[in-house]
Amino acid sequence: MLKKKSDAVAARPRLSQALASLTGGAIDRRTFLKRSGLAAGGVAMAGAFTGGMVRKAPAANPAFGGEIKTAKTVCTHCSVGCTVIAEVQNGVWTGQEPGFDSPFNMGSHCAKGASIRELTHGERRLKYPVKLVDGKWTRVSWEQAISEIGDKMLQISEQSGPDSVYWLGSAKHSNEQAYLMRKFAAFWGTNNIDHQARICHSTTVAGVANTWGYGAMTNSYNDMMNSRLMFFIGGNPAEAHPVSLQHILKSKEQNGAPLIVCDPRFTRTAAHADEFVRFRPGTDVALIWGILWHIFENGWEDKEYIAKRVYGMDKVRPEVAKWTPEEVERVTGVPGSQLKRVARLMATNKPGTLVWCMGGTQHTNGNNNTRAYCILQLALGNVGVAGGGTNIFRGHDNVQGATDFGVLMDSLPGYYGLATGSWQHWARVWDVDYDYLLKKFKSKELMERSGIPVSRWFDGVLEDKGNMDQPDNVRAMVFWGHAPNSQTRLPDMKKAMEKLDLLVVIDPVPTVSAVLHDRKDGCYLLPAATQMETYGSVTASNRSLQWREKVVDPIFEAKTDHEIMYLFAKKFGFDKEMFKHIKVDGNEPNIEDITREWNKGMWTIGYTGQSPERLKMHMENQHTFDKVSLRAKGGPADGDFYGLPWPCWGTPEMKHPGSANLYDISLPVAEGGMGFRARYGVERNGETLLAEGSWPVGSEIEDGYPEFTMAMLQKLGWDKDLTADEMAAIQKVGGDKIGGVNWKTDLSGGIQRVAIKHGCAPYGNAKARCEVWNFPDPIPLHREPLYSPRRDLVADYPTYKDRKMHRLPTLFESIQKNDFSKEFPIILTSGRLVEYEGGGDESRSNPWLAELQQDMFVEINPVDANNLGIKDGQMVWVHGPEGGKVHVMAMLTERVGKGVAFMPFHFGGKFQGKDQRAKYPQGADPYVLGESTNTAQTYGYDSVTQMQETKTTLCRIERA
Repeated sequence: MLKKKSDAVAARPRLSQALASLTGGAIDRRTFLKRSGLAAGGVAMAGAFTGGMVRKAPAANPAFGGEIKTAKTVCTHCSVGCTVIAEVQNGVWTGQEPGFDSPFNMGSHCAKGASIRELTHGERRLKYPVKLVDGKWTRVSWEQAISEIGDKMLQISEQSGPDSVYWLGSAKHSNEQAYLMRKFAAFWGTNNIDHQARICHSTTVAGVANTWGYGAMTNSYNDMMNSRLMFFIGGNPAEAHPVSLQHILKSKEQNGAPLIVCDPRFTRTAAHADEFVRFRPGTDVALIWGILWHIFENGWEDKEYIAKRVYGMDKVRPEVAKWTPEEVERVTGVPGSQLKRVARLMATNKPGTLVWCMGGTQHTNGNNNTRAYCILQLALGNVGVAGGGTNIFRGHDNVQGATDFGVLMDSLPGYYGLATGSWQHWARVWDVDYDYLLKKFKSKELMERSGIPVSRWFDGVLEDKGNMDQPDNVRAMVFWGHAPNSQTRLPDMKKAMEKLDLLVVIDPVPTVSAVLHDRKDGCYLLPAATQMETYGSVTASNRSLQWREKVVDPIFEAKTDHEIMYLFAKKFGFDKEMFKHIKVDGNEPNIEDITREWNKGMWTIGYTGQSPERLKMHMENQHTFDKVSLRAKGGPADGDFYGLPWPCWGTPEMKHPGSANLYDISLPVAEGGMGFRARYGVERNGETLLAEGSWPVGSEIEDGYPEFTMAMLQKLGWDKDLTADEMAAIQKVGGDKIGGVNWKTDLSGGIQRVAIKHGCAPYGNAKARCEVWNFPDPIPLHREPLYSPRRDLVADYPTYKDRKMHRLPTLFESIQKNDFSKEFPIILTSGRLVEYEGGGDESRSNPWLAELQQDMFVEINPVDANNLGIKDGQMVWVHGPEGGKVHVMAMLTERVGKGVAFMPFHFGGKFQGKDQRAKYPQGADPYVLGESTNTAQTYGYDSVTQMQETKTTLCRIERA
């Protein structure tokens, strides 16, 4: 938010003023850009889309000379997966272009992508390891840092157990690094490991996986060009995923597809909408049931589809019947007439796709929201068809991959869970004894118990250990590629950081982790390389894998994440077992060997067919892939879907093409088709859970069927199709119980191969389920937020009882019973800006982006602002009901409705009015600092996944 101009003279940019104060002299914009290695056209480069080729600034660099070589990498900002063509001279990255052959970005970049070179070259990077000594950052060597950190961690483990060290991984890791991170935690002996997905889409994964089998985006950005209607709720891709908008707008234009946007805030995406539905934050289930009420009332549901492929829709109907237009308006604020119009559009424009993001997930009711979205699509028959599905836009570039590879407190790689059989499977893949892994843990019980989620890690420090389900508190914390300001309750996090015995931050930039606390010692910052300084695979939001090439070698003293993992493994003495089948060059594990290792074990979700060779071949031949279907037309990848989106069944030698659209029965399984996954048995209360009269094209079983086991192959007589080597591998796993070996534990891939040979999906052919009987609310219910402004509705739609979850007491009812609405009358929500990403540390350290957005702000409706005596541009205090407060600039806008305020979550470096710039290591402070909205955000966690509730709390706004 820039200051208004006055007297027709451009005001001096505040970023330049801030830099002037740092350098001790005046600095104009051109000088700033020149010193930052940029040309004066930086801002012009940062539009939402490029009008042509992105060119390196002519005055930005010295003449390096030498041949210009190119490397193909993938943008690290969001999950679209845009290709970046980097130009390198004499080992220096001197220019870049967007990938015109990429099916995803097709020659486009957003502001962040256009400036990504700065992530590697940035002057504000952490350049060498440092530790706090008497409150001052002191340079140390890597050897000293690993030795001192390792010694302290071993001491903590000896005294309190391995669970007292928390390993927080990252959505910024490549697939190989994410896999290695989860393996590392297993060899350390803890499930106290997690990453950003916990606080962005864990409720998606839980809700969607428990509805139809896999917790991921069903279709793709590209497939939206087949949509006849697009329904967005709690998502703002125009800012969060700008390049995705080219697919959306093309569908809107060429198909005449109505765009419906449901959001409490009139976003830049809503500006393109045919129908904008403004609703009260935290009432998603009520809104969706309000739409479904009209669909049921008018008989617009797809009855044949439901009969064949859906279980439990009859159990949804009684709940939906309660949500009459009058009740929906009372709860959500949306008129019944508008929702009837929306319902009619959805029923008459099929296939339609439904898109959501964190606006739908970050609630105490989040898993109910995501399941309600799925049920709406099932009612309309919109799942498993081109142009349909649930296109769940993920946030970070590899948040999908890091989740798939088990950087989670409740799962091993591939969502295998933590049961004994899961551990035995991965012990076989890793070629270590199960008992060897068991001895790493404090007990078998802890080995199979979910860890503490990242949303609650600081409660693991602060909670009385007598109330916890682990031997002792968390005493050491490792932030490995994670921004703490993206989490709620920052005042509590500050206390926890100061109570820790050891705090370690591993990141290309210091992050807010370096300055939030007031520690004097026991804190280390280790410089990690960016993803452009290494190579490997990354999974886009649509489940496609892409192979990054290394652009340049690590700069300064940065090390790659996998090298750092190896150094710690060596320090802890388990390097030889952990890297038994992974070649280590010097101290750096071989990436291709890591890929091939996870190929051997990730049978559950089909990460077994994407060999390094196949992925590299796809990247080299991007031009051969259709931009809508994503299928290659000719060339070496002929017939493959771009990036071999999982599931890519069987071994690489099977040449499965990947699966562009999940649950599509119009294709044979061998060509990417499948029904819904059979995860929940074959019947429930006398009703079948298997598909009826529905199967993938070419299936030899023309009906529903359970998941494949060796016993099932034997019963069908298909076991004769197994090779001798496959039989031997199955025998090795099963021993004298060979019939129990299934498609997930057969390391040969033979069971999958034979099932597909007969036209069947290895995971079965079932119905999607609307009733999730193992969740707190089997049928999704509306429940008022913990900090609800509507006390009249709390009695009708109360939250849950307090309970213990994931090792910790978790509060619901005891918070909601208090009425905070009189003192804190305005609903507070948060979201993204196009200029910044995540916690913002990297992007606020990027001068191209920092100049675009220099102030943290709060959006206030003019009516509320006028009632409070607040003018546009004034500084205000935003107070939260738990005592946190932030000092920010007021932005008066009707983007937010009356009684609602919005703040972006990308800022940090100021805390409750205090500037913390002096606490950063010298030269590693971001250009732009600001208060974190999460300083004022409050307690609240999803009833299944512990997702934090950031989209609906309360606040009070006062003039500063």
